[in-house]
Amino acid sequence: MAKKQLVTTIKVQVKGGQATPAPPVGTALGPHGVNIGQFVQQFNEQTRDMAGTTVPVVISVYNDRTFEFVVKSPPAPVLLKQAAGVAKGAGNPLKNKVGSVTDAQVEEIAKTKMEDLNAGSLEQAKKTIAGTARSMGITVVG
Repeated sequence: MAKKQLVTTIKVQVKGGQATPAPPVGTALGPHGVNIGQFVQQFNEQTRDMAGTTVPVVISVYNDRTFEFVVKSPPAPVLLKQAAGVAKGAGNPLKNKVGSVTDAQVEEIAKTKMEDLNAGSLEQAKKTIAGTARSMGITVVG
């Protein structure tokens, strides 16, 4: 019997609990012969509690057309927009401020993102998140 080998790794961002066989999932998995319906069902089941939040997924596809996937934490800009209650960041963040978040909210986002960030401590993670907020036109207060 042939040994199971990794063929490719695919990264996509999908709304939690709302994956469909349509793009971007279908176009990413289709060329590799993966059962798209099976992936969609498993993904939606696993991310039901994150409904509506964009979540990055890393899918490992093997030579026997099986797959495994890892759901990462939502991107920092998505979490910041939710915390600030804004639809999108500022077009020109130096001149326009679209909202604000508290230091406690930044810390909570940093804790959520900690395993996906390359920060050595929570303080460094908070600085990274605060920098992302600044570049989106979101002010960090308190």
